[in-house]
Amino acid sequence: MKIQFEKYTDGLVPAIIQDATTKTVLMLGFMNEEAYNKTIESKKVTFFSRSKNRLWTKGEESGNFLHLVEILNDCDEDSLLIKVNPEGVVCHTGSPTCWNESNEGDFLYQLENIISKRKNESPETSYTASLFKKGINKIAQKVGEEAVETVIEAKDNNLDLFLNESADLLFHYLILLQAKGCTLKDVIAILKDRHQKK
Repeated sequence: MKIQFEKYTDGLVPAIIQDATTKTVLMLGFMNEEAYNKTIESKKVTFFSRSKNRLWTKGEESGNFLHLVEILNDCDEDSLLIKVNPEGVVCHTGSPTCWNESNEGDFLYQLENIISKRKNESPETSYTASLFKKGINKIAQKVGEEAVETVIEAKDNNLDLFLNESADLLFHYLILLQAKGCTLKDVIAILKDRHQKK
């Protein structure tokens, strides 16, 4: 891939960061050739920080790394689209994006992050933490209960009750995924793979 770093007097090309799964634009950074090469080598997105005046790997302090999936160069060879699998929130403010952007699809990933954080809270003050403390059998049982209640409400005509049971089921399923060490992206990857084989 040919990148025209020399087009800019400071040798920095803009790098737009996009979630490879949700397609949400997460942030904008700048890369020089050294940052680009380090990103390719480490598979973790590295920028040139203008404020720090050095290479900066996103997540080096927070642990919220951007794991490289793909880099695309634009038609003028002077800006990059970098597709990533983000680990945790992206913005230093705690927002999933640097624009505080959110939509319904993103909310599931936000909820997944909240569940992950509450996992280690006190079981006395957090319902989520109390479920994790009770173990995988209790979590799986709860998913089963919510699934049965969702089916029962689906057969009736009260849409409000059906949607509330559906929300309970989805919430507890996210907890079960966490308990198994899995994520929504793992499930989506399987669905995508199945879709491509059809």
